[in-house]
Amino acid sequence: MRVLRITPRGYCYGVVGAMKIVQEAINDPSLPRPIFIIGMIVHNRQVVDAFDDKGVITLDGASRLDLLEQAVCGTVIFTAHGVSPSVKRRAAERGLRVLDATCPDVTRTHDLIHDRVGKGYDIIYIGRKGHPEPEGAVGVAPDNVYLIETESDLHALALDNRHIAVTNQTTLSQWDTAELIKKVKTKYPQAEIYNEICMATQLRQQAVAEQAREADLCIVVGDARSNNSNRLVQVAKEFSDTPAYLAQNVVAVNPDWLIGRSTVAVTSGASTPSVITKAVIEYLEQFDERDPTTWDHKDKDAHTRILPKSPASAIPRSVVL
Repeated sequence: MRVLRITPRGYCYGVVGAMKIVQEAINDPSLPRPIFIIGMIVHNRQVVDAFDDKGVITLDGASRLDLLEQAVCGTVIFTAHGVSPSVKRRAAERGLRVLDATCPDVTRTHDLIHDRVGKGYDIIYIGRKGHPEPEGAVGVAPDNVYLIETESDLHALALDNRHIAVTNQTTLSQWDTAELIKKVKTKYPQAEIYNEICMATQLRQQAVAEQAREADLCIVVGDARSNNSNRLVQVAKEFSDTPAYLAQNVVAVNPDWLIGRSTVAVTSGASTPSVITKAVIEYLEQFDERDPTTWDHKDKDAHTRILPKSPASAIPRSVVL
């Protein structure tokens, strides 16, 4: 089977930076134990499991503030998705050692919200309800930030502030976001637009839109909870007119997807380790629908090959609060 490797794909710098902070914390004996991550460090189960194997405790749930209460002592790490100021204050009140692995692009959005609210603005924030990134962004100024996900949410807004700014989650579909921004401008012509979809997200989506149309099928390697991975599936279907599936790893690739296909495009989410994507590509390249012996999966995703390397003496480069 012919495999079309879509580029760019895979890790972005924010994900790599967050993972390195955790790895360096593990190697730093001066940090108090245990080490907790408040939420999934990135939305990839294999990465989380790999850190769990090294003794790091991932606290997963809906509210970062509630999760923080489970860390009774030691060191806590804030994930790449960012947290609200109230979470940071609570960690300080409890005397926890804190490492902040927030993606710089997310931090920029938080700074924008803080600045505009300080100047009297209300903020319309476009994002996915229930995702940790909007939770942190809304938490910057909860009385002045309004989360919308759909046009219906926009219709429900009744803002009378002359000063309105619009920004968004960094990992959304750039086309869906642009469409919703147009509708915001129709309702609030005075709104200032600050499109914060990160460059890594834009480039990966554009690559799928342009390259996946050359294939009979597109497989996005990524976790089901990864918003950017799910958006790549959406882009392949809607903008390349190519059938697409999300696969967490090689074992999740259904041989039935491949029957009757000659060329399969492969990309991966920004939080997907390259070793996992490589295993999917190798499986597809040897797949022959006429030979059932090639249909069996061989899961080679060893956790030790997933994590970034860092020197044992490295000190976490994150902000220590």
